[in-house]
Order: sequence, then C-alpha cells, then structure tokens
Amino acid sequence: MNSPRLGVVVPSGNAAVEPEIAALLAGFVNVHAARFPVFPDREQRERISLYNDALPAAVESFGRLGPDAVVAECSGSHYLQGPDEESRFCERLSERHGVRVTTVTRTVLAALAALGVRETTLVSPYQPWLTDLSRAYWEAAGIKVRDVVRVRSSVGFSPYDVTPDELAEQVLAADRSTDEVLLVTGTGMFTLEALERLGAGRDRVVLTSNLCTAWWALRELAPGADVPAHWPLPTGATAAAGAPA
Repeated sequence: MNSPRLGVVVPSGNAAVEPEIAALLAGFVNVHAARFPVFPDREQRERISLYNDALPAAVESFGRLGPDAVVAECSGSHYLQGPDEESRFCERLSERHGVRVTTVTRTVLAALAALGVRETTLVSPYQPWLTDLSRAYWEAAGIKVRDVVRVRSSVGFSPYDVTPDELAEQVLAADRSTDEVLLVTGTGMFTLEALERLGAGRDRVVLTSNLCTAWWALRELAPGADVPAHWPLPTGATAAAGAPA
C-alpha cells in the first residue's frame, strides 16, 4: 500500500524542512515540496506577508500529486496573521482546494495541546522584531512564554545559518531549568542533530517546528505507524478538544 502524502510549502532558501521532516517520517508518510515565490526586492516583513497571498497557488501547484494534507512551512507569515485569522485562513483554503491545509504554527499548537503544555520558553534565531512577533502569537494562542533564549549564527540572527552545534551550545549556555518546555522556533534551522544534546526525550521536552509538523503528519495521516521507541515525541497522544488541526 502506498504511504500517505504530505505536501509542504517552503520559502525558496529553506534547506531544512524537507530533509528533517522526511527523516522523522521515515517513509510512513512521503514528503513532497512546493516553494513560495522569490521576492528579492522586498524586506523580510513584507516578503513573509506576501507568502500568505501566494499560498493558494502553491497548494494548487501540487495538482495531480494529490497530497493528503498540505502544511505551510513559514512561521513568520502566520505570526503576522495571528491565531484567529490563521484558523479562518486555513479553513478557506481547505474548502477551496479540497485538501486539508494547515500551517507549521498550528501543528506546534496541536503538539503543545496533546502534551498538555500551556507554558514554554522560546528558543529563537530570529531578528528581535520577529522574535517579539513570535512571542505575541503564542501568547495570543493561550501559551504563556516564560522567557526567550536568543540564538545567533556566526553572521548574526539568521535561522538558515545557525548550525546544530551553535544551537546546542547557546541553549546549554543559557542554563535553563530541565522542567521547562523548550520551543525551538524557525523551520529553516537544522535542529535534529541538537535534540539529544538538549536533553529531548530524557530530562526535558524540546519541541521544534519541523518535529511538530512530522508529529502532526504521523498522527493525522499514519496513526497506526510503528515508529521507533526513541522517536522524540509521543505519536499516540491525542490532541485536546479544540486543538488546532
């Protein structure tokens, strides 16, 4: 029997989404990607806003591939919308295209709900203005943000340039309590190699954007998948009533 198909829509320069999510899904769900248009003359805030306008065409571009669900993989564009408008946006797209459409931020909210988490510490590689927007989004969705750990690459605040070593070293240097849930934001940052060093699955819960999308895809598209015992999140968890889809 063919595996279910997950469509992901990613920014042009994002190299992390496809390999990380495919590695986590391990063939239980196949991953197929489309890319947002390139807007080279636009500042970042305007560019990520335009991704919301471009998403309908990107969903349609999957055509006869017929994905079982599509996830928009740019957190920032949905931070701009806020959780309420984002929910209505996904409903409109799902109805229009006849396929379930959701966002990476909604998969994170679903994972938080499934784990009963209402409070988190953000680990953010973003520019300060986008970190502030991220924090406002989570708090509007009912998630208390205890604190923010800011992560920089060798060239500054840039998710695409942060290495797994830089991520792990800066979070460990922040010396956060192990009873905190760490939410590592940003789909374009490679995170899987850093999870074990950060204590994921042992002393603390560490969620990442790509991990939550993979978890959501397993739960929704392959609920009977016999994943390895060391998988970083409990795949059998059922989201609380009202959790985002």
